[in-house]
Amino acid sequence: MVTAHRFAVASEHITADMVEVAEYPDVAVRYEVRGVPKTVINEQHDFVGVQSEMEVARAILKAIGKD
Repeated sequence: MVTAHRFAVASEHITADMVEVAEYPDVAVRYEVRGVPKTVINEQHDFVGVQSEMEVARAILKAIGKD
């Protein structure tokens, strides 16, 4: 989550939200959360677990078709 928020601060084209799924179980169902942290990019790409900044950057680039 820290990396996603850092990217959001660095770019006006990126937003990051953190949701406590215990308080919002409908969000957990919608995004099929089975582990945390779960990162979802553009509603199409996701991954579970802590990732390095480089891995997150690669996932963002893939999500926008720049891989």
